[in-house]
Amino acid sequence: MVVARPASHGFLVFRLSRRPVRQPADHVTSASVGAGRRHVAVKVTVVPEWEPDVLPGYWQQTIALGADPDGEGQLVATVVRRGDPDPTAGRAVLLVHGFTDYFFNTELADHFASRGFAFYALDLHKCGRSWREGQTPHFTTDLARYDTELDRTLDIINAVSPAKVLVYGHSAGGLIVSLWLDRLRSRGVTGIRNLTGLVLNSPWLDLQGPACLRIAPTAAAIAAMSRVRKRMVIRTPTTGGYGSTLHREYHGDFDYDLKWKPIGGFPVTLGWIHAIRRGHARLHRGLDVGVPNLILRSDRSVREVNDPLKVDAIQRGDAVLDVNQIARWAGCIGNRSTVVPIADAKHDVFLSVAESRRTAYHELDSWLNWYTIWSETTGATPQPERG
Repeated sequence: MVVARPASHGFLVFRLSRRPVRQPADHVTSASVGAGRRHVAVKVTVVPEWEPDVLPGYWQQTIALGADPDGEGQLVATVVRRGDPDPTAGRAVLLVHGFTDYFFNTELADHFASRGFAFYALDLHKCGRSWREGQTPHFTTDLARYDTELDRTLDIINAVSPAKVLVYGHSAGGLIVSLWLDRLRSRGVTGIRNLTGLVLNSPWLDLQGPACLRIAPTAAAIAAMSRVRKRMVIRTPTTGGYGSTLHREYHGDFDYDLKWKPIGGFPVTLGWIHAIRRGHARLHRGLDVGVPNLILRSDRSVREVNDPLKVDAIQRGDAVLDVNQIARWAGCIGNRSTVVPIADAKHDVFLSVAESRRTAYHELDSWLNWYTIWSETTGATPQPERG
């Protein structure tokens, strides 16, 4: 007989067996069973599930994903949970980071928690907590490969409580989750998975830079070269720029691990940018994420500079993406979209200067007020748009 019950760090699994138990003494005890009070060995095994995270008050769980199709060893993803599990939680949020990024923004997590959301984040494979020695940070040649870890994270959330899940994606993470939600909607499982909303923070909806980077011959060249040189670096890390406006040891307000989020970014490879461009092409044909969504972005883009003496020039504005492209393609997300530009916001609007950050939280709260009422009164995911 096997009996399991949740424990703070995992599941205690009790196996009752008459066979000798060859385990350390602290794993063996005895129990009286039945009317005759017969003694049998009781083997106690702790099956790890959640363990303390690098952030105080947070827990993490590793998802094993098997061998990397791109040949960089075994893949894992890491789910991060704020605080203790709450079986009564009616709402949850799942945060997915962008490129050269991982979950660290506890201010944002605290804000969602104050609104009654159980908070979870996912460090995608090869990113942040999920990076392993010998792997190229953030490297993949197919964005759809993230579907498995996203699906399994939903399983983990739903195992705690049948909460309605709001998905949150930043930058490249915004592209990844939008494509994933569209695939779930096309399979008719959006409602089954309790997915009811989406928040996008400066989603990466097109390739910034000169127009020649977005024409068909360039796309064909990237595709051809990526088949033979997928790890070829096409953009090297910088010495400063946007990252220097974020970290408190430079010119920002936040603390995080510079190994997982280096100031100058990670190298950009051909195979990865080809995957991103295929994702862009799919989005430009029109998605339907199946849920109402909020899209936050800066009201202006600024040219990135690496000179530390000129860092003030990129403290107010998006120094990574072209916000006009976000505005242009936001309509391709599908369903009911609300797009809000935030004055002077940075690329990650929730890492902006104080006044812009306050505005971003205010706009998020305004939308969450509507979303909360809608999700409680509707009781179902909106029907997919047709036509």
